[in-house]
Amino acid sequence: MNKSRNVLILSLLCLAALFSGGIQAQTYPSKTIMLVVPTAPGGANDAMARIIAQGLSQKMGQPVIVENKPGANGAIATEFVARATPDGYTILFGYIATHGINPALQKLKYDPVADFEPIGMVAISPTLLVATESLPVNNAKELVALLKAKPDTISYASAGKGTAPHLSAELFKLNTGTQMLHVPYKGSAPAIVDTIGGTTQVMFPSLFSAYPQVAGGKLKALGIAGDKRSPVLPNVPTLKEQGIPNMNVTQWYGLFAPAKTPKSIITRINKELNLTLNEKGNEKKIEDQGAEVETGTPEQLGDLVKKEVVRWKRVVDSAKITAD
Repeated sequence: MNKSRNVLILSLLCLAALFSGGIQAQTYPSKTIMLVVPTAPGGANDAMARIIAQGLSQKMGQPVIVENKPGANGAIATEFVARATPDGYTILFGYIATHGINPALQKLKYDPVADFEPIGMVAISPTLLVATESLPVNNAKELVALLKAKPDTISYASAGKGTAPHLSAELFKLNTGTQMLHVPYKGSAPAIVDTIGGTTQVMFPSLFSAYPQVAGGKLKALGIAGDKRSPVLPNVPTLKEQGIPNMNVTQWYGLFAPAKTPKSIITRINKELNLTLNEKGNEKKIEDQGAEVETGTPEQLGDLVKKEVVRWKRVVDSAKITAD
């Protein structure tokens, strides 16, 4: 008798939970949504996140505010969202570091796959190989020749140890059998400034962050680390075209929610996100910075994360990179 009663109670509790989740999804959103950005205000990630926040606010009928939580190469903000209530009111502006590189480099308090529900892609930006104007090379092939003739005499800047520009350079070294000296900075902006000035000679920033300097003639673009040329730099060949294989390094950006967020909420945000990105005004704002809008399904973003985790672990292990 007691056993039957317990089964009945358990069944009723499950039905109540399902009913509650359905009501929650139907009324979503009913209050302000927080979009957490793992970087400081004013950078490329922050700029894109604010474009998304404004679009979602208009389409969802509730304010979407940007909350910047920089630190630990994005891990602080990412863990914060992973531990948030899975109700759709706390979402993450994630990118290659938070869900691809950090798992290979740090002992994290979150799992990039198990602790998140992917919402959808925002944009992609291929990595751009750039050099200071004074370096006597005009393309990637010439850079490789120079590096082999003078190993460990050329320095490359990065946005910090374990960042995408750092690992991109290490992947380049592995694929070309060359050596360069690593000079880490606290962010892309100072790294780009010193590369322009010649303190460092080479860098692998995202096209998103380096395009203004390339377009202004302050940096030389030697090659695109992507599977195709960029429409904003159509005369710059890919590294693959220049005989350097396995250098399709795309810096990507997407939205994530905590695990167990109701699927109906994920579907709603994905729909409004894609509509926001497909608006010509927003698309142009992102393209003007050297990135390309990339829409898609939650499943496509989830598949990308799984592949990136495997890929960057291989690079970190091969280059023997350790966290500070």
